[in-house]
Amino acid sequence: MQQFIIEGGYALKGSLEVGGNKNSVIKLMAACLLTDQPVTLTNVPSISDVRVMADILRGLGAAVAYDEAARSMTIHAENLHTHRVNPQLSQKLRASIVLAGALLGRLGAVSLPLPGGDVIGRRRLDTHLIALQKLGATVTVERGFHMNADGLQGANILLDEASVTATENAIMAAVRAKGTTVIRNAASEPHVQDLCNLLVTLGVPMEGIGSNQITIQGVDRLGGGSFRVGADYIEVASYIGAAAVTGGEVLIKNADPQHLAMIELVYNKLGVVWEVRGEDIFVPHRQSMRVQNDFGNRIPVIKAQPWPAFPSDLLSIALLIATQSSGAVMFHEWMYDGRLFFTDKLASMGARIVLCDPHRALVQGHTPLHGDLTISSPDIRAGITLLLAALCARGTTVIGNIHHIDRGYERVEQKLSALGAKIERVEVSAAG
Repeated sequence: MQQFIIEGGYALKGSLEVGGNKNSVIKLMAACLLTDQPVTLTNVPSISDVRVMADILRGLGAAVAYDEAARSMTIHAENLHTHRVNPQLSQKLRASIVLAGALLGRLGAVSLPLPGGDVIGRRRLDTHLIALQKLGATVTVERGFHMNADGLQGANILLDEASVTATENAIMAAVRAKGTTVIRNAASEPHVQDLCNLLVTLGVPMEGIGSNQITIQGVDRLGGGSFRVGADYIEVASYIGAAAVTGGEVLIKNADPQHLAMIELVYNKLGVVWEVRGEDIFVPHRQSMRVQNDFGNRIPVIKAQPWPAFPSDLLSIALLIATQSSGAVMFHEWMYDGRLFFTDKLASMGARIVLCDPHRALVQGHTPLHGDLTISSPDIRAGITLLLAALCARGTTVIGNIHHIDRGYERVEQKLSALGAKIERVEVSAAG
């Protein structure tokens, strides 16, 4: 087991570069199964989820060469020898569900255990299954998912919710279906766009990338190629938050700022601003950290919604920023009924938070946070939020279960230490 020990109260200062988009790279790796030609991905983040997915692909028969130092990965799925996904590895990775569309498209069959990942509430999979059935798959659910398709056929698909991974599964299966597929109410997040752009690079005709209607012309065979994973906008926004709550000044390099428009609107509402300098983001140290009330002096509501609205994965960090901004804010997480349950840990550090119900939390700031306690990371996004809280808190904070943070943030303690944070990763015994 490993823990972080953080001595808070130091303003971050300096520059860093974020990794490739965690939510992109896992899906891009799955998409490489659709072709028997080699595909090279660059700007691949060094995170545990990537290593787990690489092992899953190797278990299916793909050759995976991963150069972590060069941030490059080449996948050659010339000879896949099974459609059965390793259950132990699948349980470590929620996004393993996207292997359904890829393996159906390539092999016409897939057996996939129930996916694991963060415990942040119910995440229904019905949208995935209905979309794949529309394309001609038969689905059996018994201790996992078992799907077969005697030739996928293009279809007109209306998703009953704009699910990211259901959109990605439908796209990957449609690539190898005969004819044209139209997916409506499609998700349009940057990682969905990355997936579409990779498939276009590999020879798939596609229209509507970045919109909620995607049209795909199925192909018999895909080629090879190379593709850069886009910057992780969630990581970018996390470090913007780190600079803001510590009163620091940080330059984030190669941040792909074109994906930050809605995040900027929400952070501005909390008194946080930044400058775009080409492909970089500069966060100055003089932030107002004052909540901008709605017209009529009403308490603002920040709500997670499908892209291009504010992403659910950033709600916890926005909530932390609100604890350090003067004023009151209501947060509404409509999608996951467990996302806000970590707020009791912030309250134990001195934050003034009322958890109204599983989906809403009222925050009153500014309240100084204190450390001198041990807390546990329940999932990736709550984990990084608690880490940022520890950075701005007075005293020393110990954070356990940091493997959650490692799933989404590469070398986080090294990047923060380079900015002046007092953070140490330590080994501890299971009993201690």
